Amino acid sequence: MSQESHPVHQSLLMKRLLNKMPEDVAESFSEEQLIALNKAIGGRSWARHKLDLRGTVNIWRSSFYFVILAGKNRRELSRLEEHLSRATMALMLTLFVTFCTLFGLLVLYLIKSALGINLFEDFSLGIWSWFKQNVF
Repeated sequence: MSQESHPVHQSLLMKRLLNKMPEDVAESFSEEQLIALNKAIGGRSWARHKLDLRGTVNIWRSSFYFVILAGKNRRELSRLEEHLSRATMALMLTLFVTFCTLFGLLVLYLIKSALGINLFEDFSLGIWSWFKQNVF
C-alpha cells in the first residue's frame, strides 16, 4: 500500500504540515508516527458528534457560516477543569435543592391558605390573594 492512500495522508491538516517540512524529513515518518502526530495536533473525526449542524447564512452582501457540535466529552480534564466541574456541579445541585425547597414551601403555603388556616392573625404575605386573582 502506498503512503498516499492511507486516510491520514488525506487530511488537509497533515498535508499542510508535511508540505512545510523538507521532503526527506516528511517521508521519514512511519504510518504509526503520522497517525500519532495527526491525533496530537488535533486531527479528529467530527462524525463522532451526536449533533453536527453546519450551514451558511447570506445577509445582504456577506455570507456567514455557523457550526454547532455537541456530544459526549471524551477529553481528559486538567486538574483545574476537574475542580471547576465539581464546583459547578455543587452549585447546580445547591440551586436545584434550593429551588425545590422554595417551590415545596410555596405549594404548602397555597394549600394552607386554600384550607383557610391562618398561622398569624391579621398577617398575610399576599401570595394567596395574588394566586386567586391571576390563576383562578
